[in-house]
Formats: sequence, structure tokens, C-alpha cells
Amino acid sequence: MSVAYDDSIGVEVSSDSFWEVGNYKRTVKRIDDGHRLCTDLMNCLHERARIEKAYAQQLTEWARRWRQLVEKGPQYGTVEKAWTAVMSEAERVSELHLEVKASLMNEDFEKIKNWQKEAFHKQMMGGFKETKEAEDGFRKAQKPWAKKLKEVEAAKKAHHAACKEEKLAISREANSKADPSLNPEQLKKLQDKVEKCKQDVLKTKEKYEKSLKELDQGTPQYMENMEQVFEQCQQFEEKRLRFFREVLLEVQKHLDLSNVAGYKTIYRDLEQSIRAADAVEDLRWFRANHGPGMAMNWPQFEDEEWSADLNRTLSRREKKKATDGVTLTGINQTGDQSLPNKPSSVSSYEKTQSYPTDWSDDESNNPFSSTDANGDSNPFDEDTTSGMEVRVRALYDYEGQEHDELSFKAGDELTKMEDEDEQGWCKGRLDNGQVGLYPANYVEAIQ
Repeated sequence: MSVAYDDSIGVEVSSDSFWEVGNYKRTVKRIDDGHRLCTDLMNCLHERARIEKAYAQQLTEWARRWRQLVEKGPQYGTVEKAWTAVMSEAERVSELHLEVKASLMNEDFEKIKNWQKEAFHKQMMGGFKETKEAEDGFRKAQKPWAKKLKEVEAAKKAHHAACKEEKLAISREANSKADPSLNPEQLKKLQDKVEKCKQDVLKTKEKYEKSLKELDQGTPQYMENMEQVFEQCQQFEEKRLRFFREVLLEVQKHLDLSNVAGYKTIYRDLEQSIRAADAVEDLRWFRANHGPGMAMNWPQFEDEEWSADLNRTLSRREKKKATDGVTLTGINQTGDQSLPNKPSSVSSYEKTQSYPTDWSDDESNNPFSSTDANGDSNPFDEDTTSGMEVRVRALYDYEGQEHDELSFKAGDELTKMEDEDEQGWCKGRLDNGQVGLYPANYVEAIQ
């Protein structure tokens, strides 16, 4: 902004009126403020766009995490679908907020940026062309009137000084009449001084009134010129204000998701998904899949001819099928050795797992159950010395899960009686004489 012209120096500003000399600078400053306000509005929208993006990312992350928790959790059926529909709503709303972010930056932000560039033209020496034009216009309009005002101020000052001097001379003359020490010549000088001061008062008053009259005569033209420059500034500011209103209306449209057809569809679909939840249907499903509605191979009469070895092989196969993906309990690894082929653990509850329906607790079907009256017989008590027996050492602790399995600690030695079967089990004998099955990969041959 240009510095005030010299003609205004020394002019006393009695109020903050626009018509006072130099007070037009507020109007000129408004042009610079308009450029800064464009920058502020762009920063405002940029910050809001970052908030929209962050919110969209948080919604997506929240939906992903809770979708996994619900899908792996114990909830099932139509209520599970209603629950996951809430996550679907978050994902779809997240997409809409990303669209809001894109609209704010790609449309509104760029629109303001381009308008600012077109409306304000920077000068090589600093400042804007529009500011300098307004400054020069006001200076040119105000300069003649300010010059006359300066003359008025000078004439007023001279007149007031003459009046003050006149009063002082009159006071001295009055006091001299009471002073007998003064001669007639001195009294004559005091009287001449009073007369001269009266003449000066009349002259300064005449000059003061004349300069004031000239100022009054120039005031209408001054006001007209100032009004003309001010109106040009008003028109420039009006363009900015109307542009801001237009941009803010666009911002409102982009932020108001209630006017987006897809937004209403999201919550209509969510409501339908939740209302579709049917407690009776879910209870019926659970009864059929995990309750009394499940199929069952009830115990039936079987012939006595039954191969113990064949039954054991089938038992091992059934055991493997039923325990796929289930952690073996009671297995404690000792030392720093790695556990080969150790089954992985899964959740204690998997709503998608299938439960075996051919299991039977009828001990008549188990070749290892007791058939003696005392219940102490063991099918492994038969002669097992046939074949190649090998001494082996346990690599890990193992706790038998069924009565036909051996239990041992890492480092214990036992005798392998039969080679590993197709299910990965071996038949062996402990040093105390107990015979049973154990996992083949839990031991190693003693060299």
C-alpha cells in the first residue's frame, strides 16, 4: 500500500470519518484483505478435506476389524447378517466421505484458487495492482481538498494566535494604567500594541474565513471524486462477496449427504437388513445344526466277527478326521528342539465346523474296551514279540488322550513294536509293560 502524500502531513484528523484525510486507507486495505480471505477459505476447505479423508479411513478400518470379529465370533444366522450390515454401511459411507473430500479439493478449492489468481494481480515491487489503483484514485481525489484543508488549519492557527496576542496586549495596557512608574511614552507603546493586535485579529480572521469558504466550495467536488473511487472499490468487493456466497453454496451441497440419493439408499438397505433378522429362524437353524435336530448313528447290533487291527486303524482315521485343526492337549515340549508337524490351534468355537455324527460311546464297538467281567483285559496283552522291535526315545512329552494311548515324558525310552501306520501312529510298549499307541513323530530311534 502506498504511503500517504505530503499534502496530508500536518493535517489534524478530528474523527475516524471516511471523509477525513487518509481515512480512505481502510477501504484500500479491504482489497488486500480480500486476497487474504481467499487464502483463508482455501485453507479452511483443505483442512475440512483432510478431516473427511481421515474419517473415511477410520470408518473403513473400523468396519474391517469388526467384520472379522463378528464373522469369527459366536454370533450366527440372520442376526449376524444384520450386524455385518452395520459394517457395510460404514464402508459405503466411507466412500461418500472420500467423494466429499475429492469435491472440496478438486472443485471448490481449485475454483477459489483460480478466481483469486484472476482477481488479484501481483506487482513486481510488491502488493497488488488493484490496491495501488485504489490508493492512487483516492489520493488524486483527496489531494486538492486536503491542500485547502491544510490552508484552513494554518489560517485558523494564525487567527487563534492573533486573538491570544490581542488579549495579552489588552491585559498589559490595563495593568499599565495602575502603574505610576510608567511614563506617557511607554503607555503610548502599549496602546499601539493593542491596536496592532486588533488589526492582526481582523486580518487573520478574514484570511481564515476566506480559506474556509474556499474549502467549503471545493467540498462537493471532493465528495463526488471520493464517492467515484469508493464505488469502484465497492464493485470489486461485491464481486468477491458474491463469489464467496456462490462457493459456499457449492460447499454446502458437497457436505450435505442427505441430498445424495445413494446416502438414503445406504440406510434404507441397513434398515431392511436389520428388520430381516429373525430370531425364530436362527433358533431353528441352531437346533438343526448344533442341537437335537442333528443326525445320529444310534448304536445297532453288530456281528461278533471283528478285526481288532482293522478297528484300530479305523479308530485312528476317525480320530484324525474329528481332530483336524484341533490342538492336542497335554503336550509339553521340553528343550530347544522344534516340534515337527505340530498341529495348529484354532478357535475353541467355530460356527462353521462340522461335528461327527457317527461317534458312539457304546464300548461294545471299541476293541480296546473291557470284555472281561473285571474290566481289566487289554487287547495288547497278547503276544507281541513277533516282528522287529526297536528301542526308541521320546522327543516330547505326550499325554494319552484315549485309554488305548501311551503317556510318556521327553527322554523316556520305550519299545516300538510295529511300524508307523498310514495315520502316523505306532504301537509300542513302555518298560512297565503297558502296550498302546503313540504319535510316530514324537520319538526317535536309539542308535
